Amino acid sequence: MPDVDGFDEFYRGSRQRLLGFVYVLTGDRVEAQDAVQEAYIRAWQRWSTVSRYDEPEAWVRVVASRIAVSRWRSLRSRARAYLRHGAATEAVPGPGTDTVEVVAALRRLPEEQRTAIALYYLVGMPVAEVARETDAPVGTVKARLSRGRAALAGLLAVSDLEEATDA
Repeated sequence: MPDVDGFDEFYRGSRQRLLGFVYVLTGDRVEAQDAVQEAYIRAWQRWSTVSRYDEPEAWVRVVASRIAVSRWRSLRSRARAYLRHGAATEAVPGPGTDTVEVVAALRRLPEEQRTAIALYYLVGMPVAEVARETDAPVGTVKARLSRGRAALAGLLAVSDLEEATDA
């Protein structure tokens, strides 16, 4: 069990200095908070070792600054890629009304049927693989698929019928 009291005391005594240090590095308070929080998490996970260092705060400071620099480099790389390739000009079309209706109907199915249908039809898994994935016998998966298809047919036919009567 880590020394909770020792870590708490260390955290309270060092958090403002570390946050100020990383803030100066990043110029962004939120990024600094994220980096410092991640560094303290790593220190807590290794507290039995870090607490024995001559300067545990120095260890956390190095970890926090490396996290901040790593995030900064990642953002810089994304910005360069954006400048190099430009923004995506292809607009992704929204889902059609058919897709929205099918998804709405799927939401009304029991979870087991919905999962079996999604794995079988959307992911393309064979029935035996769906059975392994869901930890169910093959016969149960076949029944769920059959019941799910029947329920979907009824739900989608009802919505088509409602649209026809509304027109």
